[in-house]
Amino acid sequence: MAKVKLNLLLSLPPADFHAHIGGIYENTPWVVEKFYNDNLSPTLDPSIVASTKDRISNVKILFDEIKQYVKEGGREAQLELLRSHPDLCLKLGPPSEKSSDADNKSNSSSEEITQESRQEQGRAGLSTLTAEERTKFHEFNNQYKARFQFPFILAVRNASKYTVLSALEGRVNSSIEEEIACALSQVDKIAWMRLLTKVDYAEGSNGHGGFLTCHVLDTANGSPASGMRIELYRYEDDPEKNGITQHRILLKSFVTNSDGRLGGPALSGTDFYEGQYEWIFYVGDYFAKYSLSRISGTAFLDVVPLRFGLGDPTEHYHVPLLVSPWSYSTYRGS
Repeated sequence: MAKVKLNLLLSLPPADFHAHIGGIYENTPWVVEKFYNDNLSPTLDPSIVASTKDRISNVKILFDEIKQYVKEGGREAQLELLRSHPDLCLKLGPPSEKSSDADNKSNSSSEEITQESRQEQGRAGLSTLTAEERTKFHEFNNQYKARFQFPFILAVRNASKYTVLSALEGRVNSSIEEEIACALSQVDKIAWMRLLTKVDYAEGSNGHGGFLTCHVLDTANGSPASGMRIELYRYEDDPEKNGITQHRILLKSFVTNSDGRLGGPALSGTDFYEGQYEWIFYVGDYFAKYSLSRISGTAFLDVVPLRFGLGDPTEHYHVPLLVSPWSYSTYRGS
């Protein structure tokens, strides 16, 4: 289903609205239905609907209002939402060649996975688990389900099998309350990422409003790093590999100005959207202009790659580099 513009979404009749975004919470349409009924239903006073449309100016505001219905839904409704998610093991075979009846039953129920979950789990590459990793996964997963009575949930769209295994191992011994809160947070992340695939910025807007900036500081000389070459790449899914592998696309090349900046946003407007990105900083070339006594025959730092994720297209992401010939650091700034 193609993305719909935000302003058009808010004007859709109930059936079309629910058909478009009603599935962002796994098998739990009541969340979006309650939001619609309280804010956009044709049965409401027109002033309430108009106020909603004026208030929701970007997709993040829309999602923040929708997710409140989960937060305020009560513990039983929250637990039911968690139990509505598929078991990650549905994508796996049994840990050994001798599968039990329970394993066969679990595998046969994989037909119950929604299309969204099937795509998201496929991207995590769980099918590439080794026999040892598969055994470990099943052991932790069984412990988790026995302890919490709902399936392990992780927003796996941009996660690898190593991320999944690490998160499962780290969360299996959490307290009940801590894990319910964590699982609900993951559910919100899944719903948010799904919403971004379904809703575009409003007509007349230049993107969702977010942008990316950079600043390079030379910590060896205590100054902005002027004249450094930088490249910006985006990682795109390989359509022939069902999103399991990605390829890198060069977006732009820059040279820092006298202030160590790019002279404006690296990405903004319709070019700025969620995904995995990478800066390439040519620090060896930059430091070569300084005293040769400070640079060895083979530079300790030559090219510095910095891979990062943009998860919210409505926000400002400032991703700087603090660098010397021997060290570097970064952070998300503002």
